[in-house]
Amino acid sequence: MESGRLLDSAIAALDRGLRSVFAPARSSRPVPGGSDPAPDPLPAAERRASAALMRVNHAGELAAQALYHGQAFLARSAATRDTLMAAARSESDHLAWCETRLKELGARPSLLNPLWYAGSFAIGAAAALLGDRASLGFVAETERQVEGHLEDHLDRLPASDTRSRAILETMRAEEIAHGAAAAAAGGAPLPAPVCALMRHTARVMTGTAYWV
Repeated sequence: MESGRLLDSAIAALDRGLRSVFAPARSSRPVPGGSDPAPDPLPAAERRASAALMRVNHAGELAAQALYHGQAFLARSAATRDTLMAAARSESDHLAWCETRLKELGARPSLLNPLWYAGSFAIGAAAALLGDRASLGFVAETERQVEGHLEDHLDRLPASDTRSRAILETMRAEEIAHGAAAAAAGGAPLPAPVCALMRHTARVMTGTAYWV
């Protein structure tokens, strides 16, 4: 990548990062479950439980955006870059949905969101250095793990919180599609130790974001 193009790409990546972390998230699609929250508020204990889970999901969607941005920054081909940025745009909708739901629940996002973004961007860029097939394989494995994470949250959500459930179910379906698209585009399976490291890193982030 020539120096001028690299500088332009770096400026664009910095702009995307600042907007992702500090600007209000915006969705191009309506929030699943309807435009208004349920008329009957959740009991306090259920509201706290839902808020903690949605804070984790918000942090996870921010991290997913950062991964894709980092991978796109150093992607070898335009086709791979386009695939990654399309997935990032979908994750932007997910981020906005989670942010909206947090506000409805009277809760805040994770205080460590800048750290989650910066760390995930670095991981994504490192994956891209291994080549497009490895980078796309990283996407497929990430989405496979996210699918499991969302299924766990759907099991843990209070039964009465149908609005959060609609959001997570839509997100799960789209994460599965992202993973399938990355595999179909030539993503290579990752070594087992790399997958295990990814799971460990995700547990650290989700465990922390639940509280902070």
